Amino acid sequence: MNTTKVTDKAERKKLKRAARKKAAPKAKRPADVARGSRKQKVKKMVKGQSKR
Repeated sequence: MNTTKVTDKAERKKLKRAARKKAAPKAKRPADVARGSRKQKVKKMVKGQSKR
């Protein structure tokens, strides 16, 4: 839902809520899939380096 053109906060909130209600429900994550499985993994690094 693109609401960048709507300047009034209450109006934007109303539009977003309506869009969320209308949208198809998201599928639940299966129990056998790890919670962070889609996350990008951070490789081991030398001390003093920034992780990301």
